[in-house]
Amino acid sequence: MSSDLTPSDSAATGDGPSAELAHGGVRDDRLARPEYSGPGALPLAAIDHTPRRSDLYPKAARRVERQITLMFLLSMLMAVLFVIGYVAIDVGAEIYIPVLGTVGYQNLVLGVTFGLGVFLIGAGAIQWAKKLMPDVEVVQDRHRLQSDPAETVKAHDQYERGKEESGFAAYRIMRRTLIGALALFPIPLVVLVRDMWVNDDPALAGMSPAEILSETAWTGGLRIVIDGSLAPLRPEDIPVGGLVSGLPENIMEIQEETHTLNERGKSAIILVRMDPGDIRAQQGADWDYQGILAYSKICTHVGCPIALYEHRTHHLLCPCHQSTFDLADAGNVIFGPAARRMPQLPITVDEEGFLVAASDFAEPVGASFWERG
Repeated sequence: MSSDLTPSDSAATGDGPSAELAHGGVRDDRLARPEYSGPGALPLAAIDHTPRRSDLYPKAARRVERQITLMFLLSMLMAVLFVIGYVAIDVGAEIYIPVLGTVGYQNLVLGVTFGLGVFLIGAGAIQWAKKLMPDVEVVQDRHRLQSDPAETVKAHDQYERGKEESGFAAYRIMRRTLIGALALFPIPLVVLVRDMWVNDDPALAGMSPAEILSETAWTGGLRIVIDGSLAPLRPEDIPVGGLVSGLPENIMEIQEETHTLNERGKSAIILVRMDPGDIRAQQGADWDYQGILAYSKICTHVGCPIALYEHRTHHLLCPCHQSTFDLADAGNVIFGPAARRMPQLPITVDEEGFLVAASDFAEPVGASFWERG
């Protein structure tokens, strides 16, 4: 394919066909855009090709340019509206929408504006590629997959070709609006960072997540009950090799008072029983009771609940990322991404023979934060 037109010649042709095109011996006298023939150009495939309207008519190409520019401008507007909605709309405001019902007004505005902002950037980029970048079939011969000193030069030529073909330098207004849309796009993400830690509980005011997770509902003498039935546990209820999920006996009262499941998540434990001779180490002296050990149920990696226990090896496996803890060796990590051992809860029995906590955990429970490894 060859053409004597330059970009300025194409702009001067108006909306009428005025150029030449050859694809595999097929000639088209209507093309209004030149073929790329710079560094890295590939030979055209010998097949028929039907030009697009934006290839034939400069006015059609300029119309597409205006459409893409409008999309990028609207994406910028959506980013601004996102921030306005986040700041100006009350968090508790609600709105009724048919089919969906009553939804949070702020959530609706943030979702619509952010979604449209992302969509408009993507749609504009797709329109740019489909309507303005070259649309021809080319042939590229196979070559040996071997390093070659000349590859650096070829890569540079390909880059120059891509830059010229994309029109990134030629379409100035589209380039500037795309840069503006991409520059404003991260702003909603930065604004959302503020909601990563919002403490609305007056009793916990000023406390960091690490400080909050350092205290749970467990206290000395508090009975351990089965998660589900809430029945108190005796040592004889757990056989050697057995595992039971437990909670503090006052967990329901705490939930009714706080109207959250936060304390249930922090205080959840597992109890396992092994031969006392198999216990190699604990996190405190005599924190077991007749071979029964209690550990937090929450993985110290990202906070997944764990209940996969292999009684022959005494290993506890997290199903999320395969962190593995040795419960016979103070809950230490033996495999996986977890950075801390599983916190152990010291236990004993009360006067009636029921299992109780001897005190709270000595280490923070839950996922690891950067400030505690």
